[in-house]
Amino acid sequence: MKKIPKKYTPILFSLYASGIMVAIMSSVLVGLNAGFNDEWFGRVVRSYFVTWPIAFVSLMVVRPIVMRLVAWTTE
Repeated sequence: MKKIPKKYTPILFSLYASGIMVAIMSSVLVGLNAGFNDEWFGRVVRSYFVTWPIAFVSLMVVRPIVMRLVAWTTE
């Protein structure tokens, strides 16, 4: 399998991290707010597709700031 060049690391990090985090948060929050019933999965999917682009763009913007904060607070 051909790998993606390292220069795309920040984009891939944001893609994977936001996707995983949104899946977890959507699953939990939909369950807490609407209940874990027959409609839960469909609601999670809808919530995921609405919130994932927001999370991805937010992480792309915030990641450099967080990296500087981490560098500033670690040795």
